[in-house]
Amino acid sequence: MRRILAIVVGILVLLTAPAAAASPPTLRTLAARHDLRIGTAVDMSALADDAVYRQRVGSEFSTVTPENVMKWEVLEPQRGQYDWSAADRLVGFARQHGQAVRGHVLVWHNQLPAWLTATDFSADELRAILRQHIFDTVGHFRGRIWQWDVVNEAFNEDGTLRDTIWLRTLGPGYIADAFRWAHQADPNAKLFYNDYNIEDVNAKSDAVYALVRDLRRQGVPIDGVGVQAHLTVDAAPTTLRQNLWRFDRLGLDTAITEADVRMVMPPDAAKLQAQADVYRGVLGDCLATRHCISFTVWGFTDKYSWVPGTFTGEGAANLLDENFRPKPAYDAVRAELAARSVAREAA
Repeated sequence: MRRILAIVVGILVLLTAPAAAASPPTLRTLAARHDLRIGTAVDMSALADDAVYRQRVGSEFSTVTPENVMKWEVLEPQRGQYDWSAADRLVGFARQHGQAVRGHVLVWHNQLPAWLTATDFSADELRAILRQHIFDTVGHFRGRIWQWDVVNEAFNEDGTLRDTIWLRTLGPGYIADAFRWAHQADPNAKLFYNDYNIEDVNAKSDAVYALVRDLRRQGVPIDGVGVQAHLTVDAAPTTLRQNLWRFDRLGLDTAITEADVRMVMPPDAAKLQAQADVYRGVLGDCLATRHCISFTVWGFTDKYSWVPGTFTGEGAANLLDENFRPKPAYDAVRAELAARSVAREAA
């Protein structure tokens, strides 16, 4: 009798106990409501060694970008000898977690292998080397990359083309060639031009606009423009939405590709709130643009941020702190994504 009574009491307790609080939706779940992919750059050492980092990458984000392991110096440290191992691991991780991959980057003036920069190649030789690199790299990942940053940071702040090994030796036509070769290697990948300090309408973004408009007129297969959005708490963009709209009207996709918002250390409540406002504003401008298709943060935790090593005295640029605790910026991004409706105003 006592046993029966205990069972009955247990059932009543279960029936009357309050339901356990449901886990809040992840960023990727919230972003999907807006047909937006949300992503992060990935540090492969952290992904291998830090279980918390690995779990958050897999659960919070619907796209991943290799922070370094698809750059030329990593992929081909010796001429003709490719090392795909780290990049393949990231692509495999993404597949396991239902994530798309942004390939970063095919043509850039930084992080090139020494064998390439130390030799004075002729124009014909360098053109053949660049073509081979694009075909080898895009071909290796064919069908597994959603977006490629084909050409990265080709402009100066005043809108002139940057003096690089590519421009000096091949002339400005290297940009169109790179897009044509990438498309031939994988016709289904989205191909982007990517740059920093083009958030606002300014001389640099005007030059990017003129470039991509001309490429489209020539029939060059370019699909989008990536706006990096490496920002500071005291310099929020003021014309980002207007800028995104004009690319949208060209028939191009846009994406926020490398967002972080740094501050002079140490953080305080005012700086953290300002940071939150910048993140929310940039995301809001993307959401309000019909063909802004992804929003990527350049790392999501201050534990592995690139900022302190590059900008002396600055840091705390990401959504989570060094202990993976949410900052006001994380809450602001969640709140913006949780909004029931966002008017996408560009046609």
